[in-house]
Amino acid sequence: MTVAVYPGSFDPITFGHIDVLRRAAAVFDRVVVGVLENPRKQPLIALNDRIAIIDASVAAHLGDAAPRITTQGFQGLTVEFARRNDARFIVRGLRAISDFETELQLGHANRKLAPEVDTVFFMTSLEHGYVSSSIVREIAQFGGPIDDLVPKAAADELRKRYAPNPSSSGGVT
Repeated sequence: MTVAVYPGSFDPITFGHIDVLRRAAAVFDRVVVGVLENPRKQPLIALNDRIAIIDASVAAHLGDAAPRITTQGFQGLTVEFARRNDARFIVRGLRAISDFETELQLGHANRKLAPEVDTVFFMTSLEHGYVSSSIVREIAQFGGPIDDLVPKAAADELRKRYAPNPSSSGGVT
């Protein structure tokens, strides 16, 4: 059984992530989505909420592949997460040349740390190539349309977090 891990912050998961995950599920028998809990960063969405959103999104968008995809939080090195899950592959998505330069360095570093784990790159489909979690958060913060960028579970969470606060006074009282 070939197992791959797909690590990221997924804050929030986007349709670009879903696209990469769909293609990874077509190649590997099992894919473990690793939701990174980075102590140096403060995510907008809490770890357990990100996991629940990913699980709902996988169920809604990945059909027959969904039972072979699991989600776990993790801290530390991605290669250690891969080893704990008996994964021989790390899946990474590429949107642009700038992604490739960073991902190539990470892939080489991971290969040095764990020669038995290889990195596999999937190019995001053209229609999702410009989408990033940070762009989605910014659009949502200003009330822009996000339904074509993220799955429903993520859009609902972002709207909840960025909903206008009715108790604050924003003008004449």
